[in-house]
Amino acid sequence: MANQLNVVVLYNASRLDINPLLSQLDGHKVVTLATENLTMQEFSVAIKNCESESILFINASQYSISLKKSAITLFEMVAKNELNWSLIYSDYSMLSGTELQEEHLLDHHAGRLRDDTDYGFVWLLNRSKFLACLPMDQENQSSILYELRLRMSEYGRLVHVANRYSGSLYTVTKAADTQNVFAYLMAGKALQLERERVLTEHLKRLGTYLSPGQNYKTVPYHDKSYELSASVIIPVNNRPKFIGAAIESVFNQTVSDVEVIIVVNGGEADPTIPAVQAFLPGGSRYDASKPPVNLIVHDINNIGFCLNSGLEIAKGKFYVQLDSDDQLIPDCIEKIIKVYEEDDTIGMVIGSYEVWELKDSGELIRMESIPVVTHDEWTEENGRNNLLRINGAGAPRSFYIDLAKDLGLLDMNTSPYARNYGEDYHFVLRMCEQYRMGRVWEPVYKVVRHSGGTDHSINRQAVDRNNDAKDAMRLEALQRRKKMNRKT
Repeated sequence: MANQLNVVVLYNASRLDINPLLSQLDGHKVVTLATENLTMQEFSVAIKNCESESILFINASQYSISLKKSAITLFEMVAKNELNWSLIYSDYSMLSGTELQEEHLLDHHAGRLRDDTDYGFVWLLNRSKFLACLPMDQENQSSILYELRLRMSEYGRLVHVANRYSGSLYTVTKAADTQNVFAYLMAGKALQLERERVLTEHLKRLGTYLSPGQNYKTVPYHDKSYELSASVIIPVNNRPKFIGAAIESVFNQTVSDVEVIIVVNGGEADPTIPAVQAFLPGGSRYDASKPPVNLIVHDINNIGFCLNSGLEIAKGKFYVQLDSDDQLIPDCIEKIIKVYEEDDTIGMVIGSYEVWELKDSGELIRMESIPVVTHDEWTEENGRNNLLRINGAGAPRSFYIDLAKDLGLLDMNTSPYARNYGEDYHFVLRMCEQYRMGRVWEPVYKVVRHSGGTDHSINRQAVDRNNDAKDAMRLEALQRRKKMNRKT
């Protein structure tokens, strides 16, 4: 029989009946907290008033939670045997209709800074570590659990009880209609600003915060002349249907001194090759008055390798991103170059994009339900800190080609867990630590959604693999920034 614990249950009275859960907690001291109008002060007082050294926290505000009979005993045994722990979390099972699926969570490390990282719904909290965290941000309304998790990680280890099979500690029953526990409280922009504040304060306490303008350098290539203004590099694998439209979008630019570099990574049999060759001298779509098209063929599918191969032969001053199934808006490169001209500390420029959909009929339609994606969570003052919380900076991306060579080019699947994912994010993190990032807030790029897109269908395992990759990059960034701050 487990020892008597203090248990804090977060619930939403208008959505779920928590009585079945409370009956499982018979013999323990239970405090219930309604999410409606819950403040950080009320939450902190509830935890602080608990008497047991270990406190079981259950977030039952979104889903029904059912504990395994041995769950509390296992939590307590782990707590007894682990050193310097602050929070213990575990894998769980998700029941949706009649389907029961085991959810395997990621192990914690300091790079897990995203506010949507899944740490489950049942935590064992170390009361003494919690008290060390106080006081917490009293203005925090919607990000209480995000701040709690970050704070606890500063004072001890976040321990993960993993499951191979049949080892989940509890089951979560997914309702037909679900929402974020605090989503009704705040509008999206206000919520993002609150979470940015939570992360920023966390970084300051860790010594990894970069203050506005800190470490910015002058770009040594700002006044240097180049043969061309820009090189548009397109890595591609088996996209003969889309590559022509991508190339034409470069031809339609208001700036003419550019080039297109296509890097096919499917080997000599890749059907994209003849589609590109049509734009080369002697091809059916060749036009000598248009920007030159260069073709590189590799038989290794490595996006970083493809991009770096293009950068090695590029004649432009600036690199401009273009995915093989997307398109540049005609004034894209012109607007990007104009931003570089504003300031010689700008090493990279990122634009904004519209989302379009390619119908099976071949018709390309603007998805009006999705507004222009500006990534306006990036600010001049705090963008490079907030970037550690989110998964992207925007598109299209552009940078000085020679500056990229100085920084070591893009990752070629050598970063932990990288599998043709995150090489751009990794580069942006490194670039913005030394050079200012410029922005184009108007749409200059078309993201084209279609059934064959890489983001069309993605499962939990793929999401976890991608998050592992970018979280490892965040961890590296924290280590770099801590060293940078020690030198200043």
